[in-house]
Parts: sequence; structure tokens; C-alpha cells
Amino acid sequence: MKISYNWLKQFVQIDKTPQELSLILTNIGLEVESVEKVQPVLGGLEGLVIGEVLTRIQHPNADRLSVTTVSVGGPENLQIVCGAPNVAAGQKVVVATVGTTVYPLEGEPFKIKESKIRGEVSKGMICAEDEIGLGKSHDGIMVLPADVEIGILAKEYFQMEDDFVFEIGLTPNRADAASHLGVARDLAAYFRSEYEMPDLASFKVDNENLVIPVIVEDPEACPRYSSVTVSGVTVKESPDWLKDKLKVIGLRPINNIVDITNYVLHGLGQPLHAFDADKISGGKVVVKKVEEGTSFVTLDDVERKLSADDLMICSADAPMCIAGVFGGKTSGVDTETQNVFLESAYFNSVSVRKTAKRHGLKTDASFRFERGTDPEITVTALKYAAILIKELAGGEISSAISDIYPSHIKPFEFEVSYTNINKLIGANIPSAEIKHIITALGISATNTSPDTLALRVPSYKVDVTRECDITEEVLRIYGYNNIEIPTKVNASLSYTNRPDRENTQNVIADMLTANGYAEIWCNSLTKSAYSKNLDEAVFILNPLSSDLNVMRQSLLMPALESVAYNQNRKNADVKFYEFGKTYHLINEKYVERPRLLLLISGAKQTEQWNQSTKPVTFYNLKAAVDAIIARLGITTYQTDVLNEENFAYGIKYFRGDKALVSFGAASKADRKLADVNAEVFYADFDWAGLLDIVKKNKIVNREVSKYPQVRRDLSLLIDKDVTFESLKSIAFKTDKKLIKEVGVFDVYEGDKLPEGKKSYALNFILQDEEQTLTDKQIESTMQKLMSNLTQQAGAEIRK
Repeated sequence: MKISYNWLKQFVQIDKTPQELSLILTNIGLEVESVEKVQPVLGGLEGLVIGEVLTRIQHPNADRLSVTTVSVGGPENLQIVCGAPNVAAGQKVVVATVGTTVYPLEGEPFKIKESKIRGEVSKGMICAEDEIGLGKSHDGIMVLPADVEIGILAKEYFQMEDDFVFEIGLTPNRADAASHLGVARDLAAYFRSEYEMPDLASFKVDNENLVIPVIVEDPEACPRYSSVTVSGVTVKESPDWLKDKLKVIGLRPINNIVDITNYVLHGLGQPLHAFDADKISGGKVVVKKVEEGTSFVTLDDVERKLSADDLMICSADAPMCIAGVFGGKTSGVDTETQNVFLESAYFNSVSVRKTAKRHGLKTDASFRFERGTDPEITVTALKYAAILIKELAGGEISSAISDIYPSHIKPFEFEVSYTNINKLIGANIPSAEIKHIITALGISATNTSPDTLALRVPSYKVDVTRECDITEEVLRIYGYNNIEIPTKVNASLSYTNRPDRENTQNVIADMLTANGYAEIWCNSLTKSAYSKNLDEAVFILNPLSSDLNVMRQSLLMPALESVAYNQNRKNADVKFYEFGKTYHLINEKYVERPRLLLLISGAKQTEQWNQSTKPVTFYNLKAAVDAIIARLGITTYQTDVLNEENFAYGIKYFRGDKALVSFGAASKADRKLADVNAEVFYADFDWAGLLDIVKKNKIVNREVSKYPQVRRDLSLLIDKDVTFESLKSIAFKTDKKLIKEVGVFDVYEGDKLPEGKKSYALNFILQDEEQTLTDKQIESTMQKLMSNLTQQAGAEIRK
């Protein structure tokens, strides 16, 4: 948002330099991102002075040139060669002296030098208006009134005042500061001074020859609608002072009527809209919503299809304007306009925001309406604009002000405590100072007790509704820099529940990163097409787009979008992990579930000269899953084959009825939705469930065993439906004390085996913590193991 330094001074007295003021604005919560010096015309007429032509003679060597003697108020007169046909002795003119840089309306700037023109010395230039950016005429030099004092600077004569523009990064909650008046209010509170409102004393109704009735059919979307008419206006170019005000803040002047509405908007913060009254068919204005799909051509000459939720300003026959957003092509003010219908309204912020986003429109008016304007300033802005229209465009105010305001918007009322305010700020600000700051901000404050204030917050402060909001207001005006940092820091020991969630997450994240996984953060907003259960979906009431209209129910789909993004950029080998939440609506309650996602796709390793690349497999993912489970100290759990639509195939680890992790291959349907062609493997951890288990783990330290391990291998012929997990379970049940590890190092299925059979080669690690194993102990354990595998798993021991 751009704020003019000179414009601010119309509302509040300022004795600070622009640089000093920028620091003050930042300190009171209006962060100044930049300060730029701006001149109404390029170059600011620097170096130009007012002079008088004393003599003029014909150039001896050129028919179209004159040799003049010019006084600029100095001790020495200047000889200047001039080519203008209208130059004559006795004229008061604008002179560019030697060394001055001139900025013409067209072409590049150039510096005036002493030179010889056709043999005659020339020490300056007598200027035409287009040569110094003051106009378009190049018929001759500028001739000023005879009573102009010579020697004065041209910028003083033309009242060219340099300005400074503050670029303020306005936060969404500060709708009250979205104007010069709003910023001035804060400065007045900071300086403990008063701010001035425009003088409306000259407003009066001249006649009632142009009364246009207004009907508001949707008071919820339009709580207040004020209007007035001005007849007999002349639409023309605005005066220089008004054009300069708008150009300084980056606006393009259009005509005097439109420029006035923009001037009031940026001055007072109240958007206005001017209609050509003669184009309002049926002689009345109706504020309503129209039928779905109604065609409407906006000012930018684009035909738009309206929604049934769009609030429109209509005539008796057709829509004329999208309320609070954009005007229509056929109802606006142009050079033929003679009668103006002026609108000043308060629209529902949510309604305007949705309409603006629906049509992809962003205007100065919608910017303010979306954040919340002041419902109590509509008539003030209307009167101010009407006065300016009479002054700059002529005409007469031809109706009394129509003000439809059926349900007055009440100010927020609540109580605050001095003690709580000081406690939140961390300082002891005197009660009188707190009350003075609050009242200086325009908030009515009455003591109900020595420590309590009853407040009535004005309607323009839409963000101040609670005690903490008042605390923020007091703090920013009192000054963040005035809060002393204590020299002593107090600390206390705190008890943290096990496990430390953040530390545990960091441990797993570090482990995954060390193993080549990259952490991703995906948007929690996604498209409803990804939802497998729409009944539990959490929809966004005011979605940014149709692709961001629901909270994610799974971490998978946004992660698959990341896979597609990388694969489309020739980065097909990905290993991702994400800690995030999923969102659900269950039994009319909103539920957030912490999850951990692992995802791999592409090649197992980068291409090397001495080995070929291999694609990742389910077992690469399983290794990572097992590493996480082991790192968390979880040793006991059950496994089962997955039969879910989210997976093409996979398995899950669980305890009782609680799943710890489900992992496997992503389904083709999900990959197609995200436009991923390659196979993807992923794991979905119930992170909250894992942490609940971890907090019950007991950490036991023990020495590394002094006794050696022994490995024995077995080759088994088993049915295809027998899993490794079942064989592993049988082994541990056989001898929990001696059998420490079970692994599979070879699997074979082929036509050399009987139908329905497969071959497993297993290794077993045996160890006794108290003594060295003997051959007899080892042989006894292996015999029991082979017997149990044969009986319980139907295995045939291959020798």
C-alpha cells in the first residue's frame, strides 16, 4: 500500500522527516518496506529559474533563430540563442541555466551546456512546456504573466513540491489503516495530537430534481447503502493538484469524476462508485443477486458469467456493477455524462472476497471491502465526494442523501484489565498512560474499577475484539523499543512427558536424511477428488481454488504430486519423507492425526560405471520401515497382508486393533490421479500411535556379551502361502533364550520345485549371554527347531 507524505500532512501535523517518519510507522506496526522520493514532473524542475527577455535580435547567420539577452536575477545577463517563433523582449520566461538537466516529455534527458550555435554563444535555454514536462505544447516558449518575479526558482513558481511515498506492507488484520486517514489516526495517537477530517460544512442539497430510489434486497450482503445525485456536471480532465496526488501513489488519472472517487478512496478508505445517472434504466437502483450464469461485461471489456452468489448493483432492467469489486462497461461515467449517481456502501467482507476470487478480480475497492471497511463513514465520504464534484465538475446536488441502514452495526464492547495488559506486555506502564493511548486510538474507555476499563471499540477497528487485541494496540503505540529487556533471566526446570516428541521426530528425520531421504512439506490443502471418504472430508468454506478446497485425508496424494513434479523434470529417482497431519470430520468433530510418510520411486542407486542400476523394490522400503521401528525400540508387533484400495499390495505391522504402519506399492488409480507413471512404494505410519508405544518403553543398558555368536543355516521347502514372519515366529518360540536373530538369505520359486512350493534359505544366530555355547547345545536347539518347522509349518528340511 502506497502512502504519500504530503497527503498525510492534510490529516495530521507532522514535524518529522520522511526517514524519521518511516521508522515511527514501522515501530507502530505499519512496516515501511521502502521510502521513495517522488516528483510531480520528472526532474522536479531542478535548476530552472524565472527570467526576463531584455533584448531580442535576429540571428545573423540563421533566419529562424533569435539572439536574446535574458536576466535571471543574477549580476550578469545571459546571452541565449532561441529558436521559438514567439520569443520577444519583455517576456517573463522559464530558463534552464548551464549545468541544468532538462527532462522533456518525450526523448531522453539532456544537460544544458555553454555552446556556440551558428557562431553565436548560447548560455542556457528558454523553455517550452513540453521540454520541461509541464505540458504537451511545442508551439513556442512558455510566456508567464508580467508580474512574475525574476530569479525565483521555477519549482517555487509552479508550486512543485517534492513528495515521498511510503510502501507499507499492510497486514490483513489492519483494515483500519488502509488509507491516509487510517495511517494519520495511528500517527496522531503516537504523537498524542489530533487528526483532522475533511470540512463538510459546505455540503448542501441544491434541489431534488434527480431523485433515484434505491432498493436493497439482500441486507445481509449489503448492510448499508448510501447514495446521492449530482446533476449538470462537466466531465473533463482533473486539475493538476488532483492528478499529482493520484500519480504520486501510482494511479493513472482518468477524468475528474472518477479521479475524485479514487481520491476519496485512498484518502478516507471508503470505496465509492460513480454511475452515469442517465444510463440507469427504469429510474431506480436495486441491490440484489442475479440468476446463475447471467452475462455481464465489466469495465475491462470482458464478458463474465455471474454466480447466483454475486451481489450486483442493478438498474430496473440489468446489472450495472459487481458490488464492491468492479464496475460495468455500460453504466460508467464518460465525457458525455451530465448527471452522476454516487454510491457509498458497506458490503459484507466475505461476500466480496468470494466474488473477487471467483472472477479473478483484484481492485482497490475489493482490497478494502475484503478486509472490512468502516460502516459509519459512508455518508461522510459521500458528502466529501459531492463537494469535490461541485468544485471540480460544476453541477448541483440534486437529491437528499439516501441512507439505507436497517440494522446498525454495534461497536464491540468488552472489559480489559490494566494488570493483564501489563502482564502480557512485560512492563509496568502507568494506568493513565494506557488509558490515554486507548482513547487516542478512538476507543471509548470508562473506568469500572481502579483496575478495569469498559471499552467501546469503533467500527473501523474490525480486528480489535478481545483484551489481547487491546494489549497489542497499546504496545505498538507505546513502542516496542520502549520495553526494556531485563538484565536477569529467570528459568525453571520443567518436566517433559516421555517421549520428547520433537526430539524423537528429529532422531528419525536425521536417520532418514542420512540414508538419502529428502524431507518434503506438502500443502495441507488439496483437491476433493483425492478424498476416498467424502463424508469425513473437511471442506474449506472459502477455498482459494477448486484444487485447494479440502484438507488432506492422506499424506500420499500431495506427495505423489511431488513425485510427478520431479519426474517431469528428469529427476525420477526420489526418496521422500514427510511428517504431517491428516484431517477428518468424524461424528461432527474435527480430528487431526499425526502421520509419517515414506515414499520411494525410480532407481535404487545412481548409475555407476562398474555396476548397473536397479529399480527400487518393496524390500528397499521394508528395510527403511524396519529401521524406523527398530530405532524407536519397538520389538513386538504382529504382521498381516494388506487388502486395501490404497495399496496394490503390501503388509502392515500392528498391535491388537491398532495399526502401526501400512506399507507397499501405491495403487494404479492413485498414481493415475497424480499423473505418475513409474511404480511408487510408500509407507504410512501412525506417528501418534508409535509415540504412545515409545513412551512405555524402558531403556535398559547392558554390556556387550563376552561370549561369541554362532550361525547355522537351514534350507526349507515350504508351501507358497507360508510367510517368513510365521517361520521367524516358530523359531523364537522354539528357544527364546538362545535364538537371537532369524534372517532369510535366499528365496527360490521355479519349475524345478513341486507345484505350489518354494524354497527358503534361513540363517539363525544363536548366543548365550552367560557362557560359550557347546556343540551339544547348538545341535539340540537346531533339532528342536527343525522338528517345529516341520510340524508347524509343514516344512521339508533340504540337505
